[in-house]
Parts: sequence; C-alpha cells; structure tokens
Amino acid sequence: MKRNSLLYKLTALMLVLGLGASMLTGCGRNDLEEGVADLTVMENVEIEDEAVALADAPAPKAAEYKAEASGVLVKETSKGIIDYSNTDDGYVMVKYLAKTDKKIKAQVKGPTTTYTYNVTPKKWETFPLSDGNGTYQVTLLENAYSNKYAIVGSVSCKVKMEDEFAPFLRSNQYVNYADAPETVKKAAALTKKVKNPLKKVEKVYNYVVKNYTYDKQKAKTVKSGYVPDLDKVLKAKKGICFDYASTMAGMLRSQGVPCKLVIGYAGEAYHAWISVYVEGEGWVEGVIYFDGTSWERMDPTFASSSKESKAIMKYIGNGKNYTAKYFY
Repeated sequence: MKRNSLLYKLTALMLVLGLGASMLTGCGRNDLEEGVADLTVMENVEIEDEAVALADAPAPKAAEYKAEASGVLVKETSKGIIDYSNTDDGYVMVKYLAKTDKKIKAQVKGPTTTYTYNVTPKKWETFPLSDGNGTYQVTLLENAYSNKYAIVGSVSCKVKMEDEFAPFLRSNQYVNYADAPETVKKAAALTKKVKNPLKKVEKVYNYVVKNYTYDKQKAKTVKSGYVPDLDKVLKAKKGICFDYASTMAGMLRSQGVPCKLVIGYAGEAYHAWISVYVEGEGWVEGVIYFDGTSWERMDPTFASSSKESKAIMKYIGNGKNYTAKYFY
C-alpha cells in the first residue's frame, strides 16, 4: 500500500485508551502430534480474562481488508482447521469444527511473542501476525483438564509479508470491523473528504470523546472471553475501555489508517491503547494530538470521564507511564 509521505511526516501519533485496575511466501509443515500441552498464557493476565482486567478502567473499504480462509494451505484434523494461506497478507485463520462445552484456544507463536486467543467452536477466527516477518507456530487446542490443553493441530510457517502494515489494517478477532457495517459507515461519514490521516484520527477521536460514556455496569458484569461487538457498542454509545480501543481501531483501519491495538501497562495497571504509523518515523510509542501549541497524548476514556482535566492530561501525556506488551 502506497503512502503519501507528506501526510505522514507531520508527527508521530498515538491514541491511549482506558486505564485498567492494578493489575509466506512459503510455509513448511512441522506438525505436532496430538497430545496434552501446557497452555502458554499472557504474563500476569490470561487472555480469556483480559476483558475482565480491562473492565475496571476509568472511566466500503472494509471489504478490501476482509480476511478469507481460501484453503490453499491448510492443516486439517478431524476436529479443526488451520488455514495459513494468507500469511503474506498478515493473518492466519482457525476453525474448531465440533460442538463442545470445552474451552478452545489458539496460539500464534511469533519470532518474539506468543499470543493466546479464545476460539468459538464452528466459527472462523482471524488472528494477526503481529510479530512481523519470521517463523510462526500456529496451534489449535482444546481443554483437557485443569489448565492442560490437548493439541488439535499445529503448523509451522515461515512468513514474509507483502505489506508490513497488513496485520494492522485488516479485521481480526479483537478489531472486528468486517462484521460491523454500521461502524464502518460511521467512520466513512466522519472522515468524508478527509485525506490527511491525522485529521481522520482527530475526527474519530472527537466523536468517541463527545459521544461515548464509560459503562460502569458492564465493567462489573463482563465475562471472561468478552470481545467487543463494534456495532453494538456504536448503538449503545457506551462501553468499557476494551470497547473504546477496539472501536477506534476498527474505524481507523476501515479508512486505511494502519494502527495497532496495544495492550500493556500504565505503571503497574493493565492498559490498552492505539498507536498509529507515521511514515518516516515508524511506530512511535510517544504522543499525541496537536492542541495548537504542543502535542499531547490522547486518551478518550480519561478525556471523556474527566472532562479533560489538566491533571489527567498531564498524566496521559507522559510516555514514560506506558509499557507496551502485546499488539493486535
């Protein structure tokens, strides 16, 4: 995807969302035999409890990027399918074939980081290759007992993407705008005739801050494994910080702005935010919106709930408070 460097060299831009409570070109098969394995989990917080951890936070381009299980390169067993036909486009897909009450998970182990996801049986799930180029191991698992998981199928892939931004432009499980036509429609309306990507971010940011409210009741009742439904969040105009982050990422990606849904820490607190790519600068984990005088970090959840108080804006404007761990 070609980028207009004049639009991107203005500055680095990052959106910060929600503060949690403390807290191939070719693939070669390297299949693992079915058996029982320890499930690798996120450091400190398991992926299925991510929404719960984040719940305590204070307050037609979509088709171009839609994932497809093309079936060219697959690993299939009696219980599941791993489709790795589109690794050069930044994603893999998995499907657990049977009905079951067991927990089903997928692991995408990249060159440096292992990502663990929940899988809904009999439904295709899309996962980004967030680690960039290199060797990946994709594994589908079903719960055997306790925290032990049986390997349904696994495949090793050597990935070389055609577009390094692809994982952060396409729809995936956490940023599922492909199944959110109303959200995409709203993003298109907000950014109509706007070509500058920074202006697109500004339009989306202002819309969320002015129209969304933090859902305290949802924060108290959200279940493990929760993943945002963007159109439902749009209709309700409220949500937890996970909803804020996913909604804004979906809106921006649907309009061709590459961005990451980032999960990490603000101090010792679990946290989620979005960073946007700036050509010539790369992915800068720093700031930022321009207020006419200086660049400041944007945090829609804080800004919305605190009426953009000076104390809050000072805190979220300090990049030293944030440590990125995972990218979706």
